[in-house]
Amino acid sequence: MAITRRDFLNGVAITVAAGLTPLDWARAAGKENELIHGEAYPPALTGLRGNHPGSFEMAHALGREHEKFDFSRLSFEEEYDLIIVGGGISGLAAACFWREKMGPDSKVLILDNHDDFGGHAKRNEFTVGKKMLIGYGGSEAFQSPTHNFSAEVNNLMQTLGVSVTRMKESFDVNFYPDQQLSRGVFFDKKNFGVTKIVSGDPGRAVADDIPPDRLNGRSMEDFIHDFPLEESDKKALLDLYLYPRDYLPGMSQEEKIAWMDTHSYSQFLSEKVGLSKMARLYFQQRSNDFFAIGIEGISATDARACALPGMEALGLPPLDGETLADLEEPYVYHFPDGNAGLARLMVRYLLPEALPGSTMEDSVTARLAYDKLDLQKNSTRLRLSSIVINAANVQDGVSITYLNGGKIHRVRGRNAVMAGYNMMIPYLVPEMPEEQKADLRLNVKAPLIYTNVAVKNWQAFKTLGVHEFYSPAAPYSRVKLDYPVSMGGYEHSHSPDEPIVLHMVSVPTYPGSNMSAREQFRKGRAWLLGSSFAAHEQIIRDQLQEMFGATGFDHQRDIAGITVNRWAHGYAYYACTLFDDMDKIPDIITRARKPIGRITIANSDADWSAYAHAAIDQAWRAVNELMDMG
Repeated sequence: MAITRRDFLNGVAITVAAGLTPLDWARAAGKENELIHGEAYPPALTGLRGNHPGSFEMAHALGREHEKFDFSRLSFEEEYDLIIVGGGISGLAAACFWREKMGPDSKVLILDNHDDFGGHAKRNEFTVGKKMLIGYGGSEAFQSPTHNFSAEVNNLMQTLGVSVTRMKESFDVNFYPDQQLSRGVFFDKKNFGVTKIVSGDPGRAVADDIPPDRLNGRSMEDFIHDFPLEESDKKALLDLYLYPRDYLPGMSQEEKIAWMDTHSYSQFLSEKVGLSKMARLYFQQRSNDFFAIGIEGISATDARACALPGMEALGLPPLDGETLADLEEPYVYHFPDGNAGLARLMVRYLLPEALPGSTMEDSVTARLAYDKLDLQKNSTRLRLSSIVINAANVQDGVSITYLNGGKIHRVRGRNAVMAGYNMMIPYLVPEMPEEQKADLRLNVKAPLIYTNVAVKNWQAFKTLGVHEFYSPAAPYSRVKLDYPVSMGGYEHSHSPDEPIVLHMVSVPTYPGSNMSAREQFRKGRAWLLGSSFAAHEQIIRDQLQEMFGATGFDHQRDIAGITVNRWAHGYAYYACTLFDDMDKIPDIITRARKPIGRITIANSDADWSAYAHAAIDQAWRAVNELMDMG
C-alpha cells in the first residue's frame, strides 16, 4: 500500500489567516479541503489523520481574529430545531437523545470540522494483499461498563443494539497467551546504551485485557535480571517490587495521603524509595497511556491507579470503586475499530441509509456511505469539514456561522449544543461571561499520538515471544499487536504469517522540565501540530527497525501502511492534586458547562473525564437542559 504523505507547513495557514475577512478565510479553508478530499472514503486515508491538516488552522486563527467580524450581516440559509457543533461521541449522542425526546421529524444539523465523524473515535482501514485490516485511531474501548455506565448510557446502548456481553465474547483473551506470548520491555540504545528486548513481564496493567493467570510472565527476579542496568539498580527495583516497606515512616495515614497528593511519583521514587536516575527511568513512561504524562506529572496517589509499585506497605485506605474497577475489570469491550464502532451505530440510528444492516455485528464490515450523511430530504443531517467560527443567541434561537467548501455559511437553530473542545468554546461564543471563559480554558487537553502501522506479518513478535511492548524512553511508549477481536464478518489475524495492525502510542512530554501538566500539554500540542508526516514516519520506522531488526524485520519491505492519528487536544484534562486546588474543581466544572441562553455544552470535557461514557452522560445533561428551557 502506498503511504499517503500530506506534509503541510502548519504554521502558514495561521499566519496567512491573520487579519483576513470571513470570505478570505472561507477561500483559504476551501483550498485546504481540496487537498484533503481527494479520496471520498476517510477511514481508508493514511498519513496524518486525527486532527488532520485543514481541520484546525482556521480555528487557531479564530483565536486572534474572531472579534473583528460582524456575522450578523450574513443572512440565514437554513433553520433547524437543534444545531450540534461537534460530531464526536457526545455530539452524536446528543442527536440521539434529542430524537428520542422530540421525534424523528425534528430537524437536526450536526457540524464537524473534520472530514470524518466520531471525534476521537476514528476508524482506520488498510488493505494488505486481499485482506482488509481495521484499526482504531483514538477512543478505543468501553472503560469498566459494569461499574461506570449510567442508566442513560445503558439505555442508549440498548437503543443502538450494543451488547457488552457480546463484545466480551468477541474478544479472544486467550489468543496471545495460547501463542506463548507475553508482555515485554524495549530498552533503546540512545537512553540505555544498548538495544535490548526483555520478555516475560509478570506485572498486570491497568485496564488489562489479559487474564491474570495467563500473562506468561517470568519470575520478577528473572525478568529484572535481564534489564540493561547496573546490578545495584536491579537490586533496588527488585526490593521495590518484592519487599516494599513503609517509605513514609513516622507519618499518620492522613499525613501520608497529604504527602502523596502533593508529590509526584518521580519524587516518591527518588526522595523516599531512593532509586537512582537510571532505575527511575524504567518507570518514566508507565503512566503515559493512562494519564498522557510521565511520572513527574502524576501524584504518588495517582500512581496507585496505574498499578505502579511502592505503596503496598504504607497502610493506605482501599482504592475507590472507580479506580478499582479500572484495575480489575477486564478491558475487553472493544469493536475492531474501537469506539468508532459506537459512533457508526449512532449514525445508523440517525441516518439508516448511510450504514446498511441492523445489528452491532454486521456494522463492522458494512461500508458507510458518506454521500448520504447530508441529504436535504433527511430530518437529521451530518455535515463534515464544516468549521464553526461563531455561535450567538439571537431572537428565536441561536445563530451558527461556519466555513465549508470555500464558502461562509450562517444557519439558525432553535437550540444549540456545543459538543467540541472546551478550549474553543470561549472563542466561538464570545458573549459568555468572562469567568466562564476562564473556567473553560482550564481544561487543557493532553496531546496524544495513536499510530497504526499495517505490517505484512507479525513473525517478529512471535520470534521475540511478545505481543505488547512498553518502552521507558523511546518515542513510542507502547507498541502492540492489535486486540484479538472477531466480530460479524471480521476476523482478527490468527497466524504470524498474516498481516496485522500494530497499535502504537506516543505522548509528547517533557521529563525533568518542572513544567505543570497544562504547560507540558500546550508545548506538546505545538510540537505535534508543527511536525510533518515525514518527521513522524521517520520516528516510527526508526523505532520499529531498532526493536525488530534482529529478527529479520525490514521496515521498507514489511510495512504496508502508516496512519498517524495526531490528537493535539486528546484526553480531557484530569484534575491533579499536584497542580489543582481539588476543592475548587467541582465548582469550576459546574460553572464551565452552564448554558449560555439556548446554547448548552456537552462532550467529555464538560465532566473533565476522558471516557466515552462521560461524553454520553454530558450529552444527556445538555439535551435535558434545553428541554427544561421549553
